[in-house]
Amino acid sequence: MAYQLREHTADVAVEATADTLGGVFGAVADGMAAAMCDDVPTTGERVDISVTAESRHALLFDYLDELIYERDVRDVLPVDNQGTVEKIGSEPESWRFTGSYRGVPLADVTARDLKAVTYSEMEIAERDEDWFAYVVFDV
Repeated sequence: MAYQLREHTADVAVEATADTLGGVFGAVADGMAAAMCDDVPTTGERVDISVTAESRHALLFDYLDELIYERDVRDVLPVDNQGTVEKIGSEPESWRFTGSYRGVPLADVTARDLKAVTYSEMEIAERDEDWFAYVVFDV
């Protein structure tokens, strides 16, 4: 699982790869955390999270949006993100992410503001043996 921060006009983008779809979701989320904070302490408790949506793109958007909500409501920076993605149902099709993150108290970090996840240029693709994702965030 790996991510890289990419410059994007006035925003920031995260490009990630992993060997599973759930892994690439977690890598994008870790990249989002890295865009908000340079140094992450080892504090924080694990928190379970589950999100359901009508497509993979909507699922990634909703998952990242839920992490931003968790940051704002729980006052934590979600890091060490992990989970699985599964297709549920066929008519209509839906997808579910089930996983967890470590919630580092915002009081323990110096964090930059990241306002929102966007659909702009969002990409999720299976490439050779790996999954790839690209997501732009509004800063």
